[in-house]
Order: sequence, then C-alpha cells, then structure tokens
Amino acid sequence: MGITGKAAVVGVYEHPLRWAPHKTQYQLMAESARGALEDAGLSIKDVDGLFTSGVGPMGIVALAEHLNLNPDYLDSTSIGGSSFVAHTAHAAAAIAAGYCTVALIVYGSTWSSDRFAIGTGGGAGSDPPDQFEACFGPTTVGDYALVAQRHMHEFGTTSEQLAEIAVTMRRHASLNPFAKFRDPITVEDVLASRIVSSPLHLLDCCMISDGGGAVVVTSAERARDLKKKPVYILGAAEACYHTSAGCRDLTDAAAKQSGPKALARAGVTHKDIDMAMIYDSFTITVLVTLESLGFCQKGEGGAFVQHGRIGLGGELPINTDGGGLSSNHPGMRGIFLVIEATKQLRGECGERQVKDCRLALCHGTGGTLGLRHSGATLVLGV
Repeated sequence: MGITGKAAVVGVYEHPLRWAPHKTQYQLMAESARGALEDAGLSIKDVDGLFTSGVGPMGIVALAEHLNLNPDYLDSTSIGGSSFVAHTAHAAAAIAAGYCTVALIVYGSTWSSDRFAIGTGGGAGSDPPDQFEACFGPTTVGDYALVAQRHMHEFGTTSEQLAEIAVTMRRHASLNPFAKFRDPITVEDVLASRIVSSPLHLLDCCMISDGGGAVVVTSAERARDLKKKPVYILGAAEACYHTSAGCRDLTDAAAKQSGPKALARAGVTHKDIDMAMIYDSFTITVLVTLESLGFCQKGEGGAFVQHGRIGLGGELPINTDGGGLSSNHPGMRGIFLVIEATKQLRGECGERQVKDCRLALCHGTGGTLGLRHSGATLVLGV
C-alpha cells in the first residue's frame, strides 16, 4: 500500500534537557508526548496508535499504562537508531490502512545520567552472530573506525575531511539554544582531540546525553484542520545490511538500498532535496551514508562534505540542529531527525532556518556499520 501524501506529521516536540538525573525515562516520554500533542492541537484522548522503541520487550505496554492509553495499534519495532524514522513511515501506513487515526511516536532516555557507556564497552550483545566477534573484543567505535580505515585506504579520504563534518555540526549547534555543545571548533581542534579508535578522534564521535522527543502523525485530510502546517510523508523505505557470509563491502551502508526507493516512491530526485537529516553517530557515518544515498559517487564523500556544501547556505545543509555530534544523542537519535526536518519544513528554526525549505530527507542508521545495521529513509515535504 502506497503512503505518498496520505498522512502528515502534525506535531513535534524535542525535550530541552540533555542531562536529566531527576527524571525517569517514562517522564521524559510523557512530557515529550504532551508537548507534541499540544503542538498539533490534539489531546491524549485523540491518540489510538502508539509507537516506541528502547523500552524493553514489553515496554510499550508499560508506556501505554503510564500514558493511560488503550491504543488500537501498537508498534515497538526495534532496529536501533533508525527505529523512529521507520515508525513514522509505519504510522503513515497504519493510518492509510485504517488501523489507527492519530499515531504518537515517542522516545526517552536517561543514558547519560545513568552512566551508560555507549559504544566503548568490550564485548557484544546477545544476538547469535555476536559469539563469532565478541571473543576478539570489538567495540562499536572500533567497528566504525574499521570502516573509516577502509574508506581512507580505498579512496584517499582524510581525517581533515572527516573533521569538516564535526566542525559543520558544531556550527549548526551554536545556533540551537538546546544543543549540548555550542562552542565553535576548528578542523585543527578535531585533529588535536585524542584518538579513541584510529583514525577516529574524540570529536569524530557522538556524545552521550539524556533526552526525549515525540512526533504525532495523522491523515492528510485531518491534518489540514489542525494547528500547524502539515508536513506530508511522501516516501519511505527500510533496509538492513550485514556481513553477507563474509562478502560485505565495509564502505557500503543500508542507505544504498533504502535511499533510492524512498526517493522514487516520493517522486523526487536528489537535486530536489533542500536539506537532510543524516544519522551522525560518527563522522564516518555521515560520509558513507551520503555516498550510499547517492548524493555523491562512492569514494567522493570526502570532497563532497568540504567547502561548505553541507552547511547552512550550502548545496545540501545537513543536521541543522547540530546532530548527534553536538546537539544530543541519548542512545538512539532517529526521532530527532524527524523533529528537526519537520521544524525546518514549517519554517520554525530561526537563525538556523534553511531558506525556502520544501523537501527534506531523513536517514536513520541503527546498529553498526561494517557489521550489522539497519537503514530507514524518509522523504517529507510541504
């Protein structure tokens, strides 16, 4: 079933706290839900579809109780940081199919105040393939560093080019009053920061923060009568990449599969996109994703991100909120991609507003490049 233009994002809210030791995960989600519904001009009584991830196997049921909801439709799809980009598309499909009328997508995390060391701890999780890798002591940052090493080896990509991504994200964050890190940095600052896993420096890596956010989706017909300008869901696609029995190309991402499909379903091309929200767990994530999405040829990502192209005023501004590198990264960041893109399309971003923004692309990555990861691509428009 096609979803093009049949549903719209009508409410968004990003929790302003980046450090919330005095709140629980459920409090952050409830406060975010309240904010997004108020933004839409709806109430909790209107919600009949609930979407979340990162709250455990039965966490969505506990969340429904916490919100005093008895929804007709539940979706706790868990594919890592891309989950909430996928949820937005799933919500549009559920609404088009008549399974629900108002979908609430919500996330909250206190990983920073809980001192959860994302990506740096030894060992792996509980998925069956991990037993073949955990014994060698990989870490998430080490796996991404391997991708960066390979990209540098094959295409001559430099640490300076990766650093340009971090510098641009920090420049955008300086215009976002809620961003965790707002002080300007230079390429030299990135290169002078300590190596975490060669060739990735500290400032090539996303932060760990607390945070929460919510998105409200409803039918295009109902959206026209609500409080804010509708942001229509035009196209979406999902994919996953893995080791392919040992035949994987480390420099490919799942975006290579989901990106072209999402654009085709939306009936738009790369040149039509006014801004993009690209998951930035590390600087190399952005570079490989831009290549895999098709914004530049493979191996040309290093040159593509230089000379202001991905900054405000450039050909393709990305992560205008500051991204996971400088604004927030509470474990999974996909929901904030949709929130910022929606605000840009509604013209609500003040100093960081992209001029004449009509089409935005969001791409979330979940898991680990080079091993197993998901990709979810979403095209939004007004």
